[in-house]
This record gives sequence, C-alpha cells and structure tokens, in this order.
Amino acid sequence: MKKEVINTEKAPAAIGTYSQAVKAGDTVYLSGQIPLNPATMQLVEGGFEAQTVQVFENLKSVAEAAGGGLKDIVKLNIYLTDLANFAKVNEVMGRYFAEPYPARAAIGINALPKDSLVEMDAILVLG
Repeated sequence: MKKEVINTEKAPAAIGTYSQAVKAGDTVYLSGQIPLNPATMQLVEGGFEAQTVQVFENLKSVAEAAGGGLKDIVKLNIYLTDLANFAKVNEVMGRYFAEPYPARAAIGINALPKDSLVEMDAILVLG
C-alpha cells in the first residue's frame, strides 16, 4: 500500500523525525499535536483552555490538508499532564465535534514536549 506524507504550513512543523500525518489508503494517522502556534512555533499563552483550542486547531489544519476534517476522526487520544483538566477538555471538544463522537482515550502523563499541558493525536478515515 502506498503511503502519502501530509504536510501543511497551517500546523506546526514537525520538531522531530516524524511527519504531521501519513495517509495509507483512506486512513490518515495524525501525529501528536501540542499547542504550538504554527507561525511562531511557540506555545500559545492563556492557560489550559487556550492550549486545548490550539491543539484542536492544529489537528483540524492537518486533517484538512489530508482532504478531510475533524468530523472524519474515528479515534482521538488525549494526553494530559493534569487529569483535573478532563472536564475542560470535554467542554472544548464539544465546540469542535458533534455526535457521533470519535472513540477516545484520555491519558494522564508526567510531562509533554516544551512543557505543554495537553497533546492529542488522531486517526481519521476519509470517504
């Protein structure tokens, strides 16, 4: 099966040995996004909610570059440095998704790149 690398300037450039996303058939695997502003490559200011919004915007940009959108996400993984932010994730996610919601995992971890408070990766299916 042919793999296609997905890249867009509307999302942060990869800061390691990975692609923003890889498309294989109708399935697109989106790499983890932290709340970097794509223009400055700096973490957005404004706390957890602002960071969560930026992560969803970054995922949206990569999904659109792949020919889809957030509505095409079938699996979403959320990594939080503080599980007390779980309710806020649900609130912000409700602004970006409608039913049927994607399958999801929310995982508490000790640290994220650049001291981000949240990171997400996703799988979407086009068509």
